Amino acid sequence: MRTLPDALAAGLASGVTTLARCWRLARRDGLVRGFTDHDGDLAFGGTVYAAAAGLEAGDSETQLGFAVGGGEVSGALVAAGLAEEDLAAGRWDGAAVEVWLVDWQDVAARLLLDIGTVGEVRRSSGAFTAELRGLAHALDASRGRLYRPRCDADLGDARCGVDLALPAHRAQGAVATTDGRARLEAPALVGFADGHFTGGRLVFAGGANEGIAVDVARHVATVAGGTLELWEPCALPVRTGDGFTVTAGCDRTAATCAGRFGNIVNFRGFPHMPGNDLLLRTVREGDPGLDGGSLFR
Repeated sequence: MRTLPDALAAGLASGVTTLARCWRLARRDGLVRGFTDHDGDLAFGGTVYAAAAGLEAGDSETQLGFAVGGGEVSGALVAAGLAEEDLAAGRWDGAAVEVWLVDWQDVAARLLLDIGTVGEVRRSSGAFTAELRGLAHALDASRGRLYRPRCDADLGDARCGVDLALPAHRAQGAVATTDGRARLEAPALVGFADGHFTGGRLVFAGGANEGIAVDVARHVATVAGGTLELWEPCALPVRTGDGFTVTAGCDRTAATCAGRFGNIVNFRGFPHMPGNDLLLRTVREGDPGLDGGSLFR
């Protein structure tokens, strides 16, 4: 049950309303933008809500329990701070959103309708539609440890302990040749074994994609350096000379943890778990290890 501010409640009770919706978006890098569907700019709480965006709200829903509610907002790509390049590069993905109902004649009479995050963003013909996800969306994320043969730590985090800043685990350089989207070659990768950066992370340090991180699908060592194939094409063109930093990848197996990183003491998996094949197979005469002892000694 919502408690309406007295001024807003009085306006609603009058039968003639002067209401507008306002959206406050805060990106993960700290950039904040405000937009409104009113025909003039509004300002409150230290944020100016621009009317030039031409935003339009779609249907929204809120459900009882832990079901994820949400809605959509659409607009033209003419608003300051909502460039198509930023949307394509994912800079607005996961941005925090506040949705306000405001009396545009008296902005002190306002009500916070919802809080959430920006989900999927679709673009077409100079316009965009952004999905707004409710707070319950965070409950869909996995929490706690996973009981499985492979490690459940992220390479380089506190549980893993591998220092990705070491020269053995990272390379910095510039793009020598590229297809412009998902494949690049660089001499800075010389000396690294084939597959060393497979599953790793590449961060662009220059060019149109500066600051954007992408996952590496495949690393092939060559005499002149190496080739990196990315999991997804970059939103903006990759050019020769674009700087980057790439860190090693890990397939989360005990063999890689011990052989590539010498970090088996911090391995967070359970490599000796019996798999489904072992549990379901039938006993055959002469099979070893049927005395109740360890299968790995």
